[in-house]
This record gives sequence, structure tokens and C-alpha cells, in this order.
Amino acid sequence: MRSLIDTAARTTFPFEPGRTARRLEARGWLVPLLIACGQLAFGGAADAAAAKNNAPVEAAAKPETAPTAFELQLLYADRTWNWRNGAAYFGLDRRLHAWTAGEDKPAVGEGRWLLTDTGKMCMELAWRSKTYTTKPKRTCYSHRIESGNIEQRKDPDGEWYDFKHAKDDPADEHQKFEAGNTKGAQFDETRKLVDSKG
Repeated sequence: MRSLIDTAARTTFPFEPGRTARRLEARGWLVPLLIACGQLAFGGAADAAAAKNNAPVEAAAKPETAPTAFELQLLYADRTWNWRNGAAYFGLDRRLHAWTAGEDKPAVGEGRWLLTDTGKMCMELAWRSKTYTTKPKRTCYSHRIESGNIEQRKDPDGEWYDFKHAKDDPADEHQKFEAGNTKGAQFDETRKLVDSKG
């Protein structure tokens, strides 16, 4: 029993007189390396701060920036965008399902959605109804960040409008989004109606 305690003590507490000094001598290269890394880190931060203070005003005062693909993913993935006569669901697997029931002409769209690091969200949908079928068509929306708020427009030359404020606003387009596939049942019903014979 005593030998187990002695072994555990040596394993848990390896700092015995004389042993610590031998370990530090064997690792003598480590201390200078740590000092050099610290100097580089602090020097780099100081250089970056000086460069920031000397940056031209035009570069610092950029009026708009595009959200990244990751930021857009948070706005669209696993959400349903509700429209006046339909909706679209943006699946986590990048599949896109949409339906519309406007003017007694139900139609469904199936395809995919994609994001870019230049602030674009694109939908590629092939629509079909009882009377027509389309090839996949790409529709893109650009996004920009302006004064902390996200604006959106339909490409190529739509008007910019408020998409999402930093603090939710009832007028935001993003208020039409719901978490999850909330209109999946309506999509399935419309698809059955479109695909039915007669």
C-alpha cells in the first residue's frame, strides 16, 4: 500500500529537490522562445494601433458593408419567408421549397438557395402548376449593412429597403420570417393539387 502512495505522489507531484532544476535546464530553450513571442505580440499590437491612427479618413468611414455568408445564414437557414399568397422555406440542407396560391393558380417551386460573401442570397427555383413548368430560374437579393441595420434589394437594380433593424422593427421585411418549416403542410397540399390528374 505504501508503494502505491509513493508512486502516486511521484506521478502527481513531480517537483522534487534537484529534479526541477534538471527539468528547467533540459528545457532551457523554452524561456527565450516565450520572451520572443511576447515581444512580437506586443510589438505587432502597437504597430497595428499606430497604423490605425494614421489611416486615411476615407478608408475608416466606409458608408456600407456587405454581411458575410455566415451572417446571412443566421437570417435565412431553417426559416419560412411568408409572402402575401404563399411562402418559401430555406432548408438547412440548402433545399428550397416554395408555394403560391394567387389568383386561383396554385404553383409550387423546388430548388436550392445559396449565399455569397458579397452579401447576396440567391434562390434557384423551378416552378410548376397544372398549366406550366419552368426551368430553374435564379433570383438574387443583395444585402448591405447601413448604420447597424441590414438593407435588402432585389437584383439587379431594385430599390434598397429595410430588411432588419438592429432592434426589431414591425415594418422590417425580416418580420415575415418564421423559425422552422411553418408552411410545410400548405406546400404539400399545393404540390398534391398541382400534380393531381384532372
